[in-house]
Amino acid sequence: MSEFERTRTLPAQPEMVFDQVCDLNRLDSWLPRDLHVHPDDPPAVTVHEDRTGEDADALVRARKEQLRLEWGTREDGRYSGWLQVAGNGSGTSQVTVHLSFHQGSHRPDDGVVEEALDKSLERLEEQVRLRGEGPG
Repeated sequence: MSEFERTRTLPAQPEMVFDQVCDLNRLDSWLPRDLHVHPDDPPAVTVHEDRTGEDADALVRARKEQLRLEWGTREDGRYSGWLQVAGNGSGTSQVTVHLSFHQGSHRPDDGVVEEALDKSLERLEEQVRLRGEGPG
């Protein structure tokens, strides 16, 4: 099994960050650009990966009381992951995202995964900032 983890501090309250994270209709705004999540019958979703052109049946569960989002493929167990939001005090949040690629999965190279996690956290920060500014 291969595991990857990244953490970033965001200038927003943890609840605001989590609201952005767990909105299934807005996942594409911060996930890696080549992944697209289509809600089926939540927690069931379909994940399309542009790199391979494949669709995967997956589950996404939001645990609001823990400010935690968990996901993974349904039948084949290729990958799983979680994102945890924690308050840092003074209006900031720490966001940690963790991915596990299980034995037999065809995962991207380490550098590609790490860059995708970093870029995703950057996009999440931008989405949270835009949401905080609101209209007008």
